[in-house]
Amino acid sequence: MPRKFYKTNYEAGQDNISLFGLDVHNPVFFIAAVCVISFIGLTLAAPEQASAALFSLRDWVLATFDWLFVSSVNLVFLFCLVIIVSPMGRLRIGGRDAKPEFSTKSWFAMLFSAGIGIGLMFWGAAEPLAYYTNWFGTPLGVEPRTEAARELSLSATMFHWGINAWSIYAVIGLALAYFTFSKGLPLTVRSAFYPLLGDRIWGWPGHIIDLLAVVATLFGLATSLGLGAQQVASGLNFLLGVDAGLIAQITIIGFITCIAIISVVRGLEGGVKLLSNVNMVMAAIFLLFVFIAGPTALIASGVLDNTLNYLRDFIPLSNWIGREDTEWFHGWTVFYWAWWISWSPFVGMFIARISKGRTVREFLLAVIFVPLIVTVLWFSTFGETALYQAENGIGALPDGISEVSLVLFQMLENLPWTQIASGMAVILILIFFVTSSDSGSLVIDSITAGGKLHAPVPQRVFWASMEGLVAAMLLYGGGAQALQALQAGAISAGLPFTIVLLVCCLSLWKGLRSDLKTLKRIEKAEADGD
Repeated sequence: MPRKFYKTNYEAGQDNISLFGLDVHNPVFFIAAVCVISFIGLTLAAPEQASAALFSLRDWVLATFDWLFVSSVNLVFLFCLVIIVSPMGRLRIGGRDAKPEFSTKSWFAMLFSAGIGIGLMFWGAAEPLAYYTNWFGTPLGVEPRTEAARELSLSATMFHWGINAWSIYAVIGLALAYFTFSKGLPLTVRSAFYPLLGDRIWGWPGHIIDLLAVVATLFGLATSLGLGAQQVASGLNFLLGVDAGLIAQITIIGFITCIAIISVVRGLEGGVKLLSNVNMVMAAIFLLFVFIAGPTALIASGVLDNTLNYLRDFIPLSNWIGREDTEWFHGWTVFYWAWWISWSPFVGMFIARISKGRTVREFLLAVIFVPLIVTVLWFSTFGETALYQAENGIGALPDGISEVSLVLFQMLENLPWTQIASGMAVILILIFFVTSSDSGSLVIDSITAGGKLHAPVPQRVFWASMEGLVAAMLLYGGGAQALQALQAGAISAGLPFTIVLLVCCLSLWKGLRSDLKTLKRIEKAEADGD
């Protein structure tokens, strides 16, 4: 089927303004920049008040909209399943004759590195241990340090990092890819709503959608960058004895932001693609090391057991009605759903940019289920190793979690070649840090440049710098409660974009259904011609 363009006279970047060598969309760039700079300035001027306001907003969102987050994520997952099994799955992104721009291996590496790399490093050992030991509640109110707690600790972790998260990414990514490459619209979030809004997406309805996407992306990224900085600081403290406090964490953010800027300047091919491929190789080596050095037989058997438990516990964990484990439910599940939704414009747009030529079915299956396989392997390896040490009185983990960012290194301390493995972990976190920051910068830059794919380099540098500053301000404003501040930022930014996500499903359905009818007419005409 040849590419069918929507009947619009709009061209990417036509509302842009050239200013000081920049090429920015008016008014999206300016409003977004003012909002971000204002947040940074207010946090610097009054960190305690900013922290209190952020925590109050988080508490209100959790108390009022927990049902919206959970039901929305469930609906998005079901929507993806319907598209996969429907005839719409055979439509191709970019038209019937489109070819993929990247190899399947590079495609997987880029989408995975941008998606959840830092999070896997931070929570791989810590999250199952937290649930098992009741560090901050237990899933479904199970008794801690029991066999039931052990099983749920891993199935609940995989629940948070599995198909639900990637369904969110997949919907946004597919909508953006399809309407950009198959319909000739700019690569910006507003384009996904053309079937519903028509040319109104070029006015204020579209401006608001893009602004919500920028804010959600910035705070979602800042959460990940803040977690990464905390873990790198803990790793350097473990390896070298350097201070792991706030100053060290902010310094690390500054250093990594500089590296990310260099990568951003190099572009998609020379920066993100290269680092993503390096990341995947290092992550595979690191995973294999822990698998061999840890309780190998337990990990191997745990892969199947944990997968079955994940399927068994999926529906109870997806339910939000009559829950008695409210503290755990709000602090973990709702936070994760808000975090993934905050990340969805960033990850979705990045995946869209690299997915031309894939069929809709291929796209959804790969984006949702391939990372699930990696997630099961990763958490089974690191989670089983941490739980084994906790259950058998090995090292510091039997006492529970003292500092969550230290758990990975406390686990590695009881394996061979501790220093080498810990050093590799720090390097891996740093590279994940860079790939998240620079790919996020490319995405935000595209949104604030009116959908242009190649905006001037200074714009990429600006947004990479803003991401680092927002992460630093969340840590600075949160103080001793830095982790909670990061979570509060993600939850607060994720709420408005949840509505955008749901409406996007409706728009995508309408667009795909229309194109399927067109494809059937073309195929019928071709068959009749023969």
